[in-house]
Amino acid sequence: MSQSILLRPGAVSLAQWRAIYRGARVQLDPGSADAVLRSAQTVEAIVAKGAPVYGINTGFGKLATVRIERDDLETLQRNIVLSHAAGVGEPMPLSVVRLMLALKLASLAQGASGIKPATLVLLEAMLQQDVMPVVPCQGSVGASGDLAPLSHMAAAMIGAGDAFFGGARMSAADALAQAGLAPIVLGAKEGLALLNGTQYSTAYALAGLFEIETVFQSALVTGALSTEAAKGSDTPFDPRIHALRGQPGQIVVADALRALMAGSAIRESHREDDVRVQDPYCLRCQPQVMGAALDVMRQAARTLEIEANGVSDNPLVFTDTGEALSGGNFHAEPVAFAADMLAMAVCEIGSISERRIAMLVDPALSGLPAFLTPKPGLNSGFMIPQVTAAALVSENKQRAYPASVDSIPTSANQEDHVSMAAHGARRLMAMADNAANVVGIELLAAVQGCDFHAPLASSSVLEAARGLLRGQVPTLQDDRYFHPDMVAATELVRSGALTARVTVALPGVDASA
Repeated sequence: MSQSILLRPGAVSLAQWRAIYRGARVQLDPGSADAVLRSAQTVEAIVAKGAPVYGINTGFGKLATVRIERDDLETLQRNIVLSHAAGVGEPMPLSVVRLMLALKLASLAQGASGIKPATLVLLEAMLQQDVMPVVPCQGSVGASGDLAPLSHMAAAMIGAGDAFFGGARMSAADALAQAGLAPIVLGAKEGLALLNGTQYSTAYALAGLFEIETVFQSALVTGALSTEAAKGSDTPFDPRIHALRGQPGQIVVADALRALMAGSAIRESHREDDVRVQDPYCLRCQPQVMGAALDVMRQAARTLEIEANGVSDNPLVFTDTGEALSGGNFHAEPVAFAADMLAMAVCEIGSISERRIAMLVDPALSGLPAFLTPKPGLNSGFMIPQVTAAALVSENKQRAYPASVDSIPTSANQEDHVSMAAHGARRLMAMADNAANVVGIELLAAVQGCDFHAPLASSSVLEAARGLLRGQVPTLQDDRYFHPDMVAATELVRSGALTARVTVALPGVDASA
């Protein structure tokens, strides 16, 4: 049975969001029901008064000055969903859709959006029954909220568009029916509340964060293995060095690398009388580079955890005063900055990993056979996997241009500054995948390099990691079809199987810096 998460609006931990992304079931805290009901009643009272309030009895965006009569309010909310469902591109991955729905559920359940209880019941049921709307991945500029993608989500709730259910794509109406659910009729404010907000951008940014975290931890293991393969020194990981600088990520990364190598016979074999004075930066500066990446990832994680627990639609309903106040919480600038930070971090994780691969295949630097093959010349060994790693690193560099510095006016200049958080966040999963492939290649190269040091062994921790790979990929003697080896190694990185095999505690993004 999969894990079940009790969603407490405003108080969901990063670990719980991670579990939801990985497939955990979601149950909304029943304690949120009173706040939701009071919020819906406040909207009803505003409608009864008849005074114009944006999003409740007016048009939207540039059309905010158009007054909508009471008899047309349900049509108004249905129309905004249908007209704004204007996304393009491939459907979002279902794991990210699930996370987006959970984020929207938690936001609406805080009782500041005017949503009716029945609407939240349906949203929760869709999560529990695994009715996942088909949401095209392109079309949001990250303000005024992630309108297009969230409209596709809301469309499924009223029986429009498509959804996945039971592993099949079908009409949303059929998916709801097969799950024993019925579409809803949206009341005043509800359509706008569903499609306004940053949940699409935040879901993608969180998904990127979780994938990058896995690659980061795997890269600590492969970095230690590369240090062993090159018979590098663990002196640069001495805690006294890092305490003098004081950078928190640097300190914990050095601790992890030192623990990974503890007890290595390979390290002890060259501790004395080694003519080399210093290792290349890709080995020696791992704590500084990876530690800085960790600090940036943790900062992004803090921003995203706050955003995930906030309310980001507009207008916001305040039940204590009976007001609906227009503001700009839908502007996803914090998410855009966090996504840009993560893009830089994953670039550097892959970049320094590729430099270690290049170092290992160069006998002048590593002292190992050229391209890590016993018979260089007849065999090319790791020559082209290093080229592939270089190509992926450069691709990530091209994708890392900050999205947050871009803006383009929309809605007839009513929405004249936007965050571009959506595509800034969406690129992260592809960048993480590129970095995972690079680290997978490093895993192959580093283990191959260690093989040349037999019968000397590394630490028990790193030997366990080597054994995991060697259980699927044998030592490269003569050239063979290389692609399956790379697929197997990358899957160990991407799935977290590599880090699960080691007994050393590896730093992650949950801990505060």
